[in-house]
Amino acid sequence: MHDANANRAAQTFVPLAASAVLVNPVGLHARPSVKLTQCAKGFVAKIEIALAADGPWTDAKSPVKVMRVKAPQGATLHFRVAGPDGDAALAAMLALVHDGFGEA
Repeated sequence: MHDANANRAAQTFVPLAASAVLVNPVGLHARPSVKLTQCAKGFVAKIEIALAADGPWTDAKSPVKVMRVKAPQGATLHFRVAGPDGDAALAAMLALVHDGFGEA
């Protein structure tokens, strides 16, 4: 017999959180936003960003929503990730920001 509660527990993932400072000259504008969302879409995990540790949180897989964040150079970008590939997703997001989206 299949235990529905065990199945739900197996699909519950501990949220991961981290932050990184935007080092690229333009901050989080059009090109970096697209790079961030393309990277985020490569993962199953739910990935959200915010300018403050307590939010408001924005879906990192939505280019329009990410561009609305309008984070300038020097701003701290907070990440909240949950899913089966959360560790890899968070590492990829942080690496992208630390690398200045390839622009720094």
